[in-house]
Order: sequence, then C-alpha cells, then structure tokens
Amino acid sequence: MKVLHSVHPDDFKTYQTALIRERFLIDKQVQPDQINCAYTHYDRMIVGFANPVNHQLELPNYPNLRAEYFLERREIGIINVAGDGIVTVDSVKYNLKKLDCLYIGKGTKRVTFESKDAMTPAVFYMLSAPAHAVYPTTLLTHSDAVKVTLGSASTANHRTINKYIHLEGIKSCQLVMGLTILHDGSVWNTMPSHVHDRRMEAYFYFDVPQGQKIFHYMGEGNETRHITMDNYDAVVSPPWSIHSGSGTASYSFIWGMAGENLDYTDMDPIAITDLR
Repeated sequence: MKVLHSVHPDDFKTYQTALIRERFLIDKQVQPDQINCAYTHYDRMIVGFANPVNHQLELPNYPNLRAEYFLERREIGIINVAGDGIVTVDSVKYNLKKLDCLYIGKGTKRVTFESKDAMTPAVFYMLSAPAHAVYPTTLLTHSDAVKVTLGSASTANHRTINKYIHLEGIKSCQLVMGLTILHDGSVWNTMPSHVHDRRMEAYFYFDVPQGQKIFHYMGEGNETRHITMDNYDAVVSPPWSIHSGSGTASYSFIWGMAGENLDYTDMDPIAITDLR
C-alpha cells in the first residue's frame, strides 16, 4: 500500500511538478481484478479502488494497519462509478448502480466486491478513516441523495453537488463524502476556492472523456501550483491547500474528507481576486 506523508506548506513552495505528483497524486490504481489502496498521514485517510471484472475481490487487511481486519477500527464509504456491482458486507449483499453510495461502519469483518457483468464492470472508489464509534451500514442511491446546484454557465462552473455521507445524510464517525457533476459546457469545480483547516480532503476524478485532462490546483491561495490528472486519478489535499480544478471537457469528481467535524460548510473561502 502506497504511503503519503504530510508536507509543510513552506516546503511545498519549492516543489516542482514531479515532486508534487509523487507526494499527492494517486494514479493508475484502477486495475482489472485488483484492489489497490493508498494510506495518507492526513487524518489517516485511506484512498482505495476496487475493479472486479472476472473475480470477486475481498477487502484485504494491510500489515501497516496493525489490526485483525481492515475495518476493526475504521469506517469506509464506497461509491460505484461504472457498471452495476455488488458489495457484500458480512454476508449481506448490497446492489450498487453507478453513483450509488454505501457506508460501512467499524467492526465489519468481511467486505467483498463483484460486478454483475464482466463486459461492463463496476469501479468502486473507497475512502476509509479511523472511527471510534459504530454507525450502521447504509446504502444511499444517487436518486435519493441530497442535491444542491451551484454556479452558472456564464462562469463555466454550473454543477450539481450530491451529498451522501454528512450530517443530514448517512451518519458516520468522521467521514464526509459526496460527488459533484459538472453540467455540459462547465469545466470549473470548487470555484471560488477555499481551505478548511480542520479537515483534509481527497478528490477522485471520473467520467473524464478520453484524450481530455483535468488541471488540479493546489497550494496556499497566495501561491498556487497545479498538476494534470486523468480519468480515475485521485489527489490528496492538505488542510492548508486549495483544491480546485478545471477540465478540458466536462467531468465528475468525488470529494471526501475526514477531520475534526462533519460540518459540510466548515470552510474558509478565498476570493478569486486573491488567488496567486
């Protein structure tokens, strides 16, 4: 399991593109019939990917967790971004269509993933954070998720936010998770930018058309950097960093956080005119 260590904002100012990618980018992890995970020291978040095609896959226990099983002291949120799939949680099966979300609480011993059709396999994106309380396993479909539409076509950021795991949705210990869908013709996400000092965040970009790119912006608001990203790439954002992106075409992305609170609006905005 890849491990990402914390970075001080002053050190980040000296990073070139290759080092930014090495320290924050999680790419090329969606592979057929594999589960791949990365451990980040930002709030001990684990970013994971499961792509069952011909075989059922079981969530493994990694040695560096020092646990008897993956979710012994953790919770996990799972969103399917491709074909219909099944997640089995301690013998209970849950059907996940594209954009459906499943939350699994701490203490669950066995989690498996499979696709309903190998020709159109599921791709499951996972975020896992430490948990000190038990919350029930809950499935929330995309159609039932709380939706908020923001932005406008005139500023190229017309988007619909789907909230899954949050204070008014699926209850969790410290995980917050949802996804944003850009409307046709819009390319900017999370603009104006913001930071939230009490929480880290991870972005996962999907439905990026072939041959197109995402420009993901990081760093403190007064000194930004960027990297380019492809379909099914994820990136970790420290609490001191903005996390905004623009694409060469419309796309979708999953956002997820862990930290001190579950307040979705706990953020410190940065005016567009103050960005450097």
